[in-house]
Amino acid sequence: MPSVRTPDPNPGWLSEFELEETRGRVPILYVEAIPVRLDSLGQVEQVGLLLRGSATTGTMARSFVSGRVLHGEPIRTALMRNLEKDLGPTAFPQLPADIVPFTVAEYFPLPGVTPLHDARQHAVALAYVVAVTGECDPRQDALELSWLTPREALAHAVLDELEGGRGVLLQQAMAHVGALA
Repeated sequence: MPSVRTPDPNPGWLSEFELEETRGRVPILYVEAIPVRLDSLGQVEQVGLLLRGSATTGTMARSFVSGRVLHGEPIRTALMRNLEKDLGPTAFPQLPADIVPFTVAEYFPLPGVTPLHDARQHAVALAYVVAVTGECDPRQDALELSWLTPREALAHAVLDELEGGRGVLLQQAMAHVGALA
């Protein structure tokens, strides 16, 4: 006879201990989003970069909207949940009908395997450029959201502030949307 269990009230969430143990054994799936503001022709006018305290270095670093995909969660839902988590409920992200990422990014715990590095884990991230039309109010661990022109965002000083090698992703994103300076 099968056992009867009480359903988990938070399916898809792991305790901190379980997450740490899992990170050491399997790649974790993430979504990352670079928020942008578009002009009337659909061209990128501004790029939004978050400022966060880095848990790995103890310093301030620039980053993107980012978060795990939960067990059983559709990618579209994970993307919207993480956009709201980091930018607030009135950011009004505009997801396209077909949510194909501009790239699949792979982060390794050992530096040098790829340009992307995350000391905590081996992670795979589906990376998106997402237009937002509303007011962005950074939440969670994001301290501020800076809006930069594509040229400003691609300056070497800004690219160097992006943690984990994400400057490479920002360059790929801007090339993907035709906004290279």
